[in-house]
Amino acid sequence: MLRITVVLTLLLLAGCSSTPKGVDCPGEVTTIYGQAMGNTEARIFDLVNAFSVTKDDVTVQSGRLHSSDRFQYVPSAVTPEGYYAQRLSDKQFRLINPYQNTMITWTCP
Repeated sequence: MLRITVVLTLLLLAGCSSTPKGVDCPGEVTTIYGQAMGNTEARIFDLVNAFSVTKDDVTVQSGRLHSSDRFQYVPSAVTPEGYYAQRLSDKQFRLINPYQNTMITWTCP
């Protein structure tokens, strides 16, 4: 009985301490007004209240996403780099760069 308890405790600790695995997601690059500019791909790390995007050894972290009412407003944040980060759904993430008039929307499988 003691062995089973020890094994279960170790399995629970291992499961709780694992780091999130990123998902490779295709993305569409457009202007802020919706004009298509091309496609891209990045690894998205979804942390429920935040997410990060990694591409070519560069990582942008959204920071804590806020929404006063998740049924009416998209959870969003401003990154330290000045990008506007949005969680559109459980599978869609967006970064908007107002300085370059670009927006990338990733849709994860």
